Amino acid sequence: MTDPAASPAQPPASSLPPPDALRIAVACADTEEARAARTRLVHRYGNAPAEQADVIVALGGDGFLLETLHRALARNRERPTPVYGMNRGSVGFLLNAYREEDLAERIVAAQQVRLHPLRMVATRVNGERVEALGINEVSLLRETRQAAKLRITVDGVVRMPELICDGALVATPAGSTAYNLSAHGPIVPLNAGVLALTPISTFRPRRWRGALLPHTAKITFDILEEAKRPVSAVADFTEVREVLCVEVAECREVGLTLLFDPELNFEERILKEQFAP
Repeated sequence: MTDPAASPAQPPASSLPPPDALRIAVACADTEEARAARTRLVHRYGNAPAEQADVIVALGGDGFLLETLHRALARNRERPTPVYGMNRGSVGFLLNAYREEDLAERIVAAQQVRLHPLRMVATRVNGERVEALGINEVSLLRETRQAAKLRITVDGVVRMPELICDGALVATPAGSTAYNLSAHGPIVPLNAGVLALTPISTFRPRRWRGALLPHTAKITFDILEEAKRPVSAVADFTEVREVLCVEVAECREVGLTLLFDPELNFEERILKEQFAP
């Protein structure tokens, strides 16, 4: 935790107002359980406009929390509103336990984890360039029955001249337990200062399982035989079809704040996940 560039900075709880002055905005997924929970919380704590809130309480699953973080970025890219999630979905890995009592006090006492997304710059075969941010990961996926052929360059050096696969992804530490884990990629602790580069269903070279890269790395994917083997690129929710080249790097100038109850903070969750049966 000594390297500030690699560490998820944890601002002090005093950066939030005291519980009796805390302005809470409540957002929920479009499910009956989440909507009912929102109604109860709004009745109990009020509901400030998102643009004026000190914190956004997100009710749903991990996917909805990701949507909430992207909305916070869209409203204020320089200072996105902190997000405190409570599980009203299925897995809820990024969410706190749902409890209605003492919510303002829990939020003010929560540990604040700073996350930096990935910036994707995708160039399509027609020359169009599309930029997007990925909080979890940036992934490349084959579009047809034909396997993708990728060339992977890291910091200007070609590290993988040809990878034949269903795709590949670059995951942040926060996203390493999502799609990356499903593709048999490593779980990355938040303070490790690395990104996970993980292939998806590798055909050749058969034994390549991916790499851990410094968080400062700039990764470039060139699509080989793009006409025969079209590939799409996805940064969380933004999909770009028929790409020719995709550049991925951590976006240090953008920071998001997630709030976690101290008794089971996010770093502890990632550590426990590595020993899960």
